[in-house]
Amino acid sequence: MPARYAIGIDLGTSNTALASADLAVADPAQTLAVFPVEQLVGPGEHAARELLPSAVYLPGEHELPPGALALPWAEHDWAVGAFALAQGARVPQRLVVSAKSWLCHPRVDRTARILPWGAAPELAAQRISPVEASERIVAHLREAWDAAHPAEPLDAQDVVLTVPASFDEVARELTVEAARRAGLAQLTLLEEPQAAFYDWTRTHAKLLRESLGQGESSQRLVLVVDVGGGTTDLTLVLADLGGAEPTFERVAVGDHLLLGGDNMDVALAHGLEPKLAPTGKLDTMQWTSLVHAARSAKELLLRADAPASTLVKLPGRGARLLGGALSAELSREEARRVVVDGFFPRTGPDDVPARGRTTGLAELGLPYASEPAITRHIAAFLKRHKRSAPDAVLFNGGALTPALVRERLVEVLSGWAGRAVQVLANDAPDLAVARGAAQFALARRGLGRRISGGSPRAYYIGLGGEPQAAVCVVPRGLPEGEGVELPARTFKLLLGKPARFELWQSTGSRTDRPGELVTLAGETADDLDPLPPLSAALAGSGEITVRLSAQLTAIGTLEIWCVGASQRWKLEFSLRPGEASRGSGTIGALPKRFEDARALVQKVFGKKPAPTTPRDVKDLPRALEATLGKRETWPTAVARELWGELWAGAGRRRRSAEHEKTWVQLTGYCLRPGFGYPLDDWRAAQLAGVFGQALQFHQDGAAWVAWWVMWRRVAGGLDEVSQRAIYESVAPWLRPRPARNWARPKGLQPLGEDELLRTLGALEKLAEAAKAEIGEWLLARMTGPSQSPVWALGRLGARVPLTASAHQVIAPELAARWVEALLALGDERWRPGDETPFAAAQLARRSSDRGRDLSDELRERVAARLARSGAPAAWSRQVREVVALEEADAERFFGESLPPGLKLS
Repeated sequence: MPARYAIGIDLGTSNTALASADLAVADPAQTLAVFPVEQLVGPGEHAARELLPSAVYLPGEHELPPGALALPWAEHDWAVGAFALAQGARVPQRLVVSAKSWLCHPRVDRTARILPWGAAPELAAQRISPVEASERIVAHLREAWDAAHPAEPLDAQDVVLTVPASFDEVARELTVEAARRAGLAQLTLLEEPQAAFYDWTRTHAKLLRESLGQGESSQRLVLVVDVGGGTTDLTLVLADLGGAEPTFERVAVGDHLLLGGDNMDVALAHGLEPKLAPTGKLDTMQWTSLVHAARSAKELLLRADAPASTLVKLPGRGARLLGGALSAELSREEARRVVVDGFFPRTGPDDVPARGRTTGLAELGLPYASEPAITRHIAAFLKRHKRSAPDAVLFNGGALTPALVRERLVEVLSGWAGRAVQVLANDAPDLAVARGAAQFALARRGLGRRISGGSPRAYYIGLGGEPQAAVCVVPRGLPEGEGVELPARTFKLLLGKPARFELWQSTGSRTDRPGELVTLAGETADDLDPLPPLSAALAGSGEITVRLSAQLTAIGTLEIWCVGASQRWKLEFSLRPGEASRGSGTIGALPKRFEDARALVQKVFGKKPAPTTPRDVKDLPRALEATLGKRETWPTAVARELWGELWAGAGRRRRSAEHEKTWVQLTGYCLRPGFGYPLDDWRAAQLAGVFGQALQFHQDGAAWVAWWVMWRRVAGGLDEVSQRAIYESVAPWLRPRPARNWARPKGLQPLGEDELLRTLGALEKLAEAAKAEIGEWLLARMTGPSQSPVWALGRLGARVPLTASAHQVIAPELAARWVEALLALGDERWRPGDETPFAAAQLARRSSDRGRDLSDELRERVAARLARSGAPAAWSRQVREVVALEEADAERFFGESLPPGLKLS
């Protein structure tokens, strides 16, 4: 059935909007208008409004009266929109906001039930994923539209959904998935700044030349600055006025920048907190309420007719709900100083963001940009694309609604240009993106001007070798719908194993063509950013030769395929947290003597037993070092290739006790830390199956030590199910035993306890209840001479986990109890070299996420104790500030050195 309407949807961080144009009339552009979305505005009360707040509220069982969530078309057990936002301001721990920002958070599992972030444990059953939150918002739009247009359902229309220009491919894919779950199977993606510019071309269709102003050249460079609730998007559009009709080309987009109105609200809340809690710090729930209140105060005080000040109020807690209410005054001058001078300061064209981390802006659990000054980010963007200043600027986004913010940006840009920069009028910054998306749908039908430009990014797939290299598979500017094949590049793939490719992107001004090689090291690679790897499950057996093909689809997503002689496989993005930043992942070249090393392994673990003595088996590690050099120098490629040989001989590890111990030692070492190299997730999954087999020669204490060391080494690559299997297997040995009728666990032996405890400490993906129980075991053993319980405690309760998603950390209350236990230890346990100072530093480390961080008072006590103990100054700094973990400390966290070249975020 042909579409009746062209639909534009702006799925915003703060607000969502829908616009439509009737394709059945002679001039659809004349009918383009915003659709008022019916939504709850109070319990049982609904109304139609142009903006749908992008908020989902999850009410308690008896919180609202029957029928309070009823809409004309249905009643869900959650609310979306105005009432959700208002009710969430009263009960913030049940409110889900900024789902769009969470969709592009690489350090969490975006498909896991993690929102509301920092909510109490009793809300675990109601939590939803960022994808599900986005799904519910889009589903509300669909239901409201369908109720108003029963004969023209939304999923049958020509739908264009907008995303930030800076969204990477994973965030785009997840957005499409959320829309599909919501019932929109067919849609097209469009970048938000482009949508805003499309709306400008529509509203100024008859005055395009006059609106763009005059210049020495017929070309005019337009900078689109889109600052919304959660993101800042920068785009350059080149307007050519030299022909009969103006033409437009999008020539550049900015990198992902998680910075917007939410950060301004947090900055204001920081200034208000000392007034509301002069002797302490607001708890997480109060803090969330304060951020919402600061948003309302900001919108009031940045208006042209703003009062001199406003009162910011917070409700009390518990029995003191009324009497315990808090309030503080926020002045107009203070609000404007924080927002205008803090986020839009007067800067020069060469004043770009400094490297490092700024604290105070990331207290909502999201990895916001470290530099708050948007003017510096604009300078860096223009400099990267070899532009000094634009000729004209188009502002969009709710954060740029206040006139004084726009005036400051115009002042700065004009100063850079040495002339007045033309301002393109935008009559509705909150609605322009939705309207522009609908206009884009019309333009695709020939009913308006198109903006050309194709892909704003170039994409590269890693080839490995020395130097590390990648091949361009999608050039910058590739039009949507066009494909690229690389017949000159072929890959050998083993069927029956997953294939994995490392992917990079660049939004810079690179002109690499398909098939062209680039180096992944040095200054030439500064504008190459890693993406999560691509993988595909290849059924069958044997080895095949494939080539790669790529396409920027018509809906705006990237597809890359492995193409064989008679079959093709689509490569899918990996969504494991942090996958894009866990290591170079580049397949390196093998040394010339590797075949000699391979022969040594096959001599001991090959199919046919070779003449060996127990000494030959025991000395295999030493023989490999004599062939390849010291183990610490083995590149990851060498280690993983050796792992493959050892895995091929896994069934022959039981030839003798010495075979078994040697195999365990080498296998764990070669796979450490369990991730960071192509196919490590597959390797870790294969090895996980060995745990249930335990050791055959189970009376050998040294073998059990090697066994636990192996699992500690690879724990970072094991999934949550495999980690739980380890915990449940050893729990009976460590729990207090009943006086009688104790069932002795089968398979495992209580040998090598020190290394067993360290293994438990490395199980970062366990649920909090399991970690709490392990913590009790560790605390009970902490007073002994062993360092293992303390090391494990620090690893298990770290505020910033190395291998787990951020939502898997233990609650700060539990971490605080563990810290107090460490502080209670005597000075003899706080000496340099002891694990206690390092463990305390990790337990108290600042993440700038209030839902994870310990209290200021406790962190300061830890920092002071660290200073007195002679610990490195960097550890105290980690407790007081948000800083990256140093490489040496990361290795200490793992318990040994990491493979050369593996960098951890």
